[in-house]
Amino acid sequence: MKLQNIIMSDGEIVELYWRRDEQAIKQTDIKYKKFLLSIANNIVCDAWDGEECLNDTYMGAWNSIPEARPVILKSFLTVIMRRVAINRFYVNKSQKRIVSEFAVSLSELEDFIADKDDTQSEMETKELAKIISNYVRSLPDKQMYIFVSRYYISDSLGKISEELGCSVSTVKREIKKIKQGLLKLLESEGYKL
Repeated sequence: MKLQNIIMSDGEIVELYWRRDEQAIKQTDIKYKKFLLSIANNIVCDAWDGEECLNDTYMGAWNSIPEARPVILKSFLTVIMRRVAINRFYVNKSQKRIVSEFAVSLSELEDFIADKDDTQSEMETKELAKIISNYVRSLPDKQMYIFVSRYYISDSLGKISEELGCSVSTVKREIKKIKQGLLKLLESEGYKL
């Protein structure tokens, strides 16, 4: 008879990290591996790179948690994974052309992302991020889920529609509404797009 892996609560896992107990990584893997790999694979589109990103994410969590105790472990790990996978994406991109959901979702937002040679000041970038973040938080739950899934986690339109139990065309319509609302907001805030 095989023993089942017991899934610990996030608080228990964070406590393991805090105590520097290596079981923290094992428990994180049991609970979040599939989710984290889906983020990595959406961005880098390579199973080997996804596994490398996963290992780097665990190392990032191991090195970060003694400094800060995350309130929501899944969100904390998502931020680390995204950063690691995006860095890997750009390394891969410099070596060859790769197609991933991350690249596709970035191309969908080109109208909102400044593509100038001159770098915006850090203050302007933070202000823009704050406006977009507040806008996303103000969306109805379904639209917020679609935005975060598509542009933060880089899920495919098919996966989002499956998760919501609707058609891909419905998801596309919602994305169009979200982008139109964001465009109006940014223009009202003085951004020329």
